[in-house]
Amino acid sequence: MSEKKMTSSRRHHLKSLVLSIAFNLLDAEVKQLVVDKEAHMNEHCPALDLPGSTQELQELCKKLHQQIDKVDEERYDLEAKVAKSNKEIEDLKIKVVDLQGKFKKPALKKVRMSADAMLQALLGSKHKVSMDLRANLKQVKKEVKEESAEQVGDWRKNIEDKAGMDGRKKMFESEA
Repeated sequence: MSEKKMTSSRRHHLKSLVLSIAFNLLDAEVKQLVVDKEAHMNEHCPALDLPGSTQELQELCKKLHQQIDKVDEERYDLEAKVAKSNKEIEDLKIKVVDLQGKFKKPALKKVRMSADAMLQALLGSKHKVSMDLRANLKQVKKEVKEESAEQVGDWRKNIEDKAGMDGRKKMFESEA
């Protein structure tokens, strides 16, 4: 099926209609906000009539400070409620993600690969690495300890010498 393309003039006309409707809606919304604000201000903030004497001005200031304190307390309470609600929302989002099991570990396949192939895969094809493990080992010479018969001697005699406090003392003296 071939779709009929819209002409550019028709598209332009429709676009201008949508924009004019959106502009009218925004304009009406702005006007409504102004009316609502004015009604709220008339309801909650009566017109200020300034008294002439200093005493009356001080009383008016005290009254205004009390109202400010009351509003600040309400604002603080509302902010605390909003913060608590936001924390609850975040916790619930985390629970939802956990319940969905979004993070599943894929089943790993067994791969047979030589050490050379693994190093080549890790380091890239540029590096030629041979995995000769024996070449990297240190050469260690084995030392055979031959204890003289004099040192070993009779094991019973050795034990008897070391028994008791005298033997302990001899052990420390011989080591030092």
